[in-house]
Amino acid sequence: MTILKEAAATAPAAFAERPHAGARFDWPGREKPRRSRTWRTKSTSSALFMSETIDGLNAGAHFLDRLSASEQARVHAAGRTITVPQGEMVFSQGDGHDGIFIIRRGQVRVYYTAPSGREITLAYWTPGHFIGGPEISGGGVHMWSGIAIDACEITTLSGPALEKLLTGMPQFALALIDGLIAKGKCYSSMAQILGTRSVIERLAQFLLTLSELHGIADADTIVINRKITHDQIAAMVGSTRQWVTMMLKRFQNRRIIAIEGSTIRIMRMDLLEQILFKD
Repeated sequence: MTILKEAAATAPAAFAERPHAGARFDWPGREKPRRSRTWRTKSTSSALFMSETIDGLNAGAHFLDRLSASEQARVHAAGRTITVPQGEMVFSQGDGHDGIFIIRRGQVRVYYTAPSGREITLAYWTPGHFIGGPEISGGGVHMWSGIAIDACEITTLSGPALEKLLTGMPQFALALIDGLIAKGKCYSSMAQILGTRSVIERLAQFLLTLSELHGIADADTIVINRKITHDQIAAMVGSTRQWVTMMLKRFQNRRIIAIEGSTIRIMRMDLLEQILFKD
């Protein structure tokens, strides 16, 4: 696990897990970033989860692409279209499971709540993705919760409807496998980052991911054009709101970022990258 040696005077593990350990920063002067980033056309509808790269974040949104237009219409006709207002639950952890949900419009945050009440976000899923697994045809209970971040339009496919489609439309069975592969990669990416990256590295990675997905170049800085709260960041990186608030303040003090209202501006991309990559 790579940790920037200059990040703190204390041991890296202590710095990462003990936010009040009196850590200090000794950043070097401006250097060339450790890796170049390709500023591509931003997608406002891309899924978002913890990953080392943005490549593949939205792969699952295309799981129905192998179907013809008429086959896709058949899939949606086999289900029931519902609207879910912003802030309402699509499904809840512990509830009985019966089928899956395909997002047609809007965005859904899928997360887990521990007995302590602490949450960790799996992902923000966007149009084209299906949610509600890992069960497919029903049975068991939901392992996660899903909440509408904006007003959503969703196709619900019950267990019996799914089984009928799977047995009667081989192309749909292959498409669903594609979707499950994308979900498996998401779970693997989350497990890898939680297991191999310290919390400060996860925070740096998340800011870099946001900059690539939602960044707008402004002179030699990057403005993240997505409003996100400290609570939401904490649930993504597996920390607490208090720790995130403290670290973002330290990043501001070192002029790595600037927070302007609810907007984050990255001032020193090279220093964020140095947290992830060492010489």
